[in-house]
Amino acid sequence: MKDCVGMDSRAYMAMTEEHVLHTYNRFPVVLESGNGVYLKDVNGKEYLDFGAGIAVFALGYGCQEYNQALKDQIDRLIHTSNLFYHRPLAYASEKITKAASMSKVFFTNSGTEAIEGAIKAARKYAYLKEKRSDYEIIAMEQSFHGRSIGALSVTGNEHYQEPFRPLMGGVRFAKFNDIDSVKAQINEKTCAILMETVQGEGGIFPADAGFLKEVRALCDEHDILLILDEIQCGMGRCGEMFAWQHYGVKPDIMTTAKALGCGVPVGAFLLNEKCAAASLVPGDHGTTYGGNPLACAAVSAVLDLFEERQIVAHVKEITPYFEQQLDRLTERFDCFAGRRGLGLMQGLVVTGRSAGEIVKAALEEGLIVLSAENNVLRLVPPLVITAEDIDEMIDRLSAALSPRS
Repeated sequence: MKDCVGMDSRAYMAMTEEHVLHTYNRFPVVLESGNGVYLKDVNGKEYLDFGAGIAVFALGYGCQEYNQALKDQIDRLIHTSNLFYHRPLAYASEKITKAASMSKVFFTNSGTEAIEGAIKAARKYAYLKEKRSDYEIIAMEQSFHGRSIGALSVTGNEHYQEPFRPLMGGVRFAKFNDIDSVKAQINEKTCAILMETVQGEGGIFPADAGFLKEVRALCDEHDILLILDEIQCGMGRCGEMFAWQHYGVKPDIMTTAKALGCGVPVGAFLLNEKCAAASLVPGDHGTTYGGNPLACAAVSAVLDLFEERQIVAHVKEITPYFEQQLDRLTERFDCFAGRRGLGLMQGLVVTGRSAGEIVKAALEEGLIVLSAENNVLRLVPPLVITAEDIDEMIDRLSAALSPRS
């Protein structure tokens, strides 16, 4: 099919709406290219990106080393199936397990699939202990883990769940950062406790250190697996390679995605030695595309570049300035009731107006920001941002918030 060069943005949007199932309310922008921390639309307008494709493009746009690694792999081999070995899988698996201090990894196509695999691994681990199939998982209220039936079942949000019931059974919900609530849900059937280390869609809530440590202790006491969802908060975003490393608390199973591939669709769940040795075996789980050569080349390149460019150290260095400027912004504008977050995963609590309204106003000023849980403005920029980028973001967001003449 010939590309319709010269079409305006309205024509591209109309073509999309005609043929694509309407499950997203997209912004009226047709993006065309990116460079560094900027995106450009088909009309040539430039946008400062503090959304990073929903916390995906950690390295920014147009990273030549990353792009070249993918081009080289495309010329060699894109897909084989998991019936064969290939070199990118060997490299990627070694690097990610080392970065996460875990024993084994299973590569998926998305974060949602990583959650599905983590649930299966936990249930299989429990099944092998007593050959029972009635084990339960404790998940958290206000959580978000994905859109598939299994992932929805452990997502603590009535809005997402209600139209798709009945969901997967055997799930109980506790209150995040409330250890008594967790204790109240534990019984002889509990096989796992699943949570985001930092809740994202639920409103940017980091786990309290004491809470996470007490959950880990409960898991150790009752032989319950701790599953930490690091899909959005991991991969350096919070100032450690994975957010749980801030707390000195290690999960039995963890999930990752988003910045793991920096744009190439790839996720993973990782298991510690105990869980890997007594859970999934050949025939229990699989995926045609997961961990294919192209995806693994992306993972391998991302992890190399994180190390070479000292991305995690940069996040630690730039975070205090980011937080300082956001705090000043909240003091200046009455529509903000406060800030919360960890590293370059920050949320501004909006009051008196909707976060979505601010997102749209910012877009008009050439700034991409996101919302979370309706009343939180979410900022998850590429991890390579500079102080100058932060200053520009503050200027554009201030213009979006100021009364228009």
